[in-house]
Amino acid sequence: MTFPEPPPPAAVDTHAHVFTRGLRLADERRYSPDYDATVDAYVSLLDAHGLAAGVLVQPSFLGTDNSYLLEALRRAPDRLRGVAVVAPRTPGEELDRLAEAGVCGIRLNLIGRPVPPLGEEPWQRLGRELAARGLHVEVQARQRQWEELEPWLLRWPGAVVIDHLGLPALPSLAYPGAAALFRLLAAPHVWVKAAAPYRSAPRAATAMLRSLLCTGAVERMVWGSDWPWTRHEEGRVYGTTLTWLTAELGPAETRRILCANPARLLGWTPTAGTVEGSRTAAAPRA
Repeated sequence: MTFPEPPPPAAVDTHAHVFTRGLRLADERRYSPDYDATVDAYVSLLDAHGLAAGVLVQPSFLGTDNSYLLEALRRAPDRLRGVAVVAPRTPGEELDRLAEAGVCGIRLNLIGRPVPPLGEEPWQRLGRELAARGLHVEVQARQRQWEELEPWLLRWPGAVVIDHLGLPALPSLAYPGAAALFRLLAAPHVWVKAAAPYRSAPRAATAMLRSLLCTGAVERMVWGSDWPWTRHEEGRVYGTTLTWLTAELGPAETRRILCANPARLLGWTPTAGTVEGSRTAAAPRA
């Protein structure tokens, strides 16, 4: 499936995952994939849908072993950037290595986990180290977790990206934690990914998207396909992950969210390229 209209030049998908069976999985995980999602397949989907580039986000089930992610970035450096998972005491030299490899941020996936002590020195130091390198922190959390996160993320020294529209819990947008989430989304250093509406309560993501578009959050909004939709694969089609967004947008907003905003957040404008050493890829998952 392709989009009804071609996406604008330099359009970026800011959220996808790659992995294969047989990789070492994290001891603490909620999911173990039984299929491959290769970089070859993902770049083929970008090509098929007229997208210039993508951002690969380290899956939580791989923990802090970013080696497969880094290999994927090496194979398509003109078209891919990455978001890694690191421990709070990761030394600056390792952050330098990640940044040089194409990593543009780190991820905190807090679903099913406690909010970490962001006010303590290891996290405060990490925040300063990330900001010094222009790396953002991407946070996936829900409901009352935003209340715990709010004071620290409001003072975070670099860019913060809220994943999947903050995973709203009700289409009314009136639920515990929603007020803290909206205060965060109003902060000038906080961005939001319009992605994965199926991970939120029914109709809640569309309600959140419409609310944010009315408040000017389009200035700091990016889009992600969430391919290959881990744990929500059934019936998903890549093209509809974008048409869900563009149905709510005009042409100028579409260009801003797909092109201008990712360039600002990532500090990078992609160029056309190919996958280095490409092998015959598994068929893309739609």
